[in-house]
Amino acid sequence: IGAETFSRILDWNDRTTCVLFGDAAAAMVMEACDEPCGLFGFDLGSDGSGYDKIIVPAGGAVEPVGADTFAAGRHYLRMNGSEVFKFASRVLGQSCYRSLAKAGMTLDDIDWIVPHQANLRIIQAAARDMDLPLSRFITVVERYGNTSAASIPLAICDAIAEGKIKPEDKLMLVSFGAGLTWASCVLQMAPKQEAVREMGGLTAVSNHSPYAVVRDTFKLEEHELEHNMPTG
Repeated sequence: IGAETFSRILDWNDRTTCVLFGDAAAAMVMEACDEPCGLFGFDLGSDGSGYDKIIVPAGGAVEPVGADTFAAGRHYLRMNGSEVFKFASRVLGQSCYRSLAKAGMTLDDIDWIVPHQANLRIIQAAARDMDLPLSRFITVVERYGNTSAASIPLAICDAIAEGKIKPEDKLMLVSFGAGLTWASCVLQMAPKQEAVREMGGLTAVSNHSPYAVVRDTFKLEEHELEHNMPTG
């Protein structure tokens, strides 16, 4: 299960974060079966030197939320986009290759790569690093934004519902996040699978792009949005 409500911790005056993230919840149910399917070849790691690259500064034991931290906006998500981009572009491919080696497979054995849906530029950079066409990657970031922990199961659910991911396909799942951390594994789908999608509540905004949400929130004209929005 992965669930996020980033709308609670986003500074809507900080366009380096508020246009990127979305609210979502997604889950996958797995059970034992006799068919040759399941999870293979894990890779997991962290680099604590990058702890401050994606962070909510206040709200924990080190810096509890108070009047001063609230006034300073330190209860909001802060991100060093350029440093995160460099880290993610490098680590996604490296982690994939380590998982493949442990699984005794190569990229030729993989039907789809399902990356963390941070932003399209990071996925494109990972595709270049792995010498793969973008068409080998499942992407839904343009539909939902960065939904963090929900992004990979959400992408799998949509891809199954749309007929992209088929029974017995082999998927490379790869992600990164705050910490900085990363993880990957190979997942072979079962002969039978089902996807259920539901839109409602806060997630209703996921019917629109993050840019459309910001446009509607601030009542911006299209030309203003295109001129002022960050490219990362």
